[in-house]
Amino acid sequence: MGPKKLYRSETNKMLCGVCGGLADYLNLDATIVRLLFVLFGCTGTGIVAYVVAAIIMPTESNIV
Repeated sequence: MGPKKLYRSETNKMLCGVCGGLADYLNLDATIVRLLFVLFGCTGTGIVAYVVAAIIMPTESNIV
């Protein structure tokens, strides 16, 4: 098995798939990652981090 790659999930997504892809990368449940993003999003920087991740992370189908 090759190295892990971080991507936006196309199957396990609510908005852009950032949390689903991060959960796959970290071997966690996507719900836990989403809850952490909601808590982090209350600070304001979490929203910016999510938008930046949604822009720069490739989608699952673009991973070679």
